[in-house]
Amino acid sequence: MLSSKFFGPLAACALLAAGALPACQNRPTEGEKSAVESATTTPPAVVDTIKIKRLVLQRDSLKADSIARKTGQLPGAILPGHRIVAFYGNIRSKGMGILGREPKAQMMRKFDKVLAEWQAADPSLPVMPALHSVTITAQGAAGADGKYRLMNSKSTIEETRAWAKEKNALLFMDVQVGLSDLPHELPKLTEYLKDPTIHLGIDPEFAMATKNARPGKKIGTYDAKDVNYAINFLARIVSENHLPPKILIVHRFTQGMLTNYKNIKLDPRVQVIIDMDGWGDPVLKKDSYKAYVQKQPVQYTGFKLFYEYDIKRKPFHLMTPKEVLAELTPVPLYVQYQ
Repeated sequence: MLSSKFFGPLAACALLAAGALPACQNRPTEGEKSAVESATTTPPAVVDTIKIKRLVLQRDSLKADSIARKTGQLPGAILPGHRIVAFYGNIRSKGMGILGREPKAQMMRKFDKVLAEWQAADPSLPVMPALHSVTITAQGAAGADGKYRLMNSKSTIEETRAWAKEKNALLFMDVQVGLSDLPHELPKLTEYLKDPTIHLGIDPEFAMATKNARPGKKIGTYDAKDVNYAINFLARIVSENHLPPKILIVHRFTQGMLTNYKNIKLDPRVQVIIDMDGWGDPVLKKDSYKAYVQKQPVQYTGFKLFYEYDIKRKPFHLMTPKEVLAELTPVPLYVQYQ
């Protein structure tokens, strides 16, 4: 993209060329001299790079939309042609989920077993593995800037990324903003999201800006405008880097976690999954899915299973793939284990 800053050297070259002309040609008349002086002293036109970029993105979006209308999806789209099965957590934490709770080799063996169970339960849809890593994590302490969140170190991110590539799996980078917000946090992940195998998750539970509380004290919330910001952020990365569509996971398990869902504006460059994130009795989980996912549809749906909390009270149990497929409508295309 051209910027006005590049016109400085070009203007300098023009001045040098104009200065050399009198030495090899007849001296200019007064009128010609005035014209030369005017040409060499007129400042270069300012290029509105922001406007140009906006028009390019609008053109790309319209092009993408026309393809999506014709074929139902953009080239390289993962959904609805696959079911994603993910292990969630943080490789540095035993308490955040299965991803870091067990030694790597043991966890990966369990993951293979789960992937095989899902493929056997529905042979018609290829299963795609994913690691869902909490990359920006809500904190109990405010931190230096008072925002109650902390981003993983580069070494942790790269190690998690290596685990995913070793498994030929997608990687989801999950964001818990605390008292910060998406416009301040998502740009930190831009370089990683240029990788076509890396996608994004946002968690309203820990978005506390409207709650006047630190994370964990109340359940946070996102509005449609926040989800739209994340969609537009990912769509821009897709267009600028010529990537296949990204996937955005939005966690939800209460009415208030996502407001004005009808105002979410879909873009064919981003596939949106509303993931039913609650734990407990299978009956309660299914009721929550019906109330907050099925009855308030956005695009695609997800369902979360908790190895520890779903079985915490008897006779609760961890739902099997066959149960999930038979008892949830629409059938989720994203299934996450914590």
